[in-house]
Amino acid sequence: MKKSLVLTLAVTALFVAPSVSAGDAEAGKAKAKSVCAACHGPDGISAIPNYPNLKGQKEAYLKKAMNDYKTGARNDPTMSAMATPLTDEDIANLAAYYSSLE
Repeated sequence: MKKSLVLTLAVTALFVAPSVSAGDAEAGKAKAKSVCAACHGPDGISAIPNYPNLKGQKEAYLKKAMNDYKTGARNDPTMSAMATPLTDEDIANLAAYYSSLE
């Protein structure tokens, strides 16, 4: 009984945790227009060959990449400068926005 309760709670946490930390795609869209669009395009498709497309990327990947630029784990002077002032909420919102685009 105790093992099944622990297992049930663990499985439930796997499904609940991502929704708790999910960002607000509309807030991300607004932030993207002011921070990301110049390089990554207004709809997440970059017109500049050296800059990646963000449209449709996985949310977890985008969060990790932006956090890695922010902390210096990933090194690109331009992206580090853009990511450093972002809050955790900004990053979650941007990731929610770009991952919502099809």
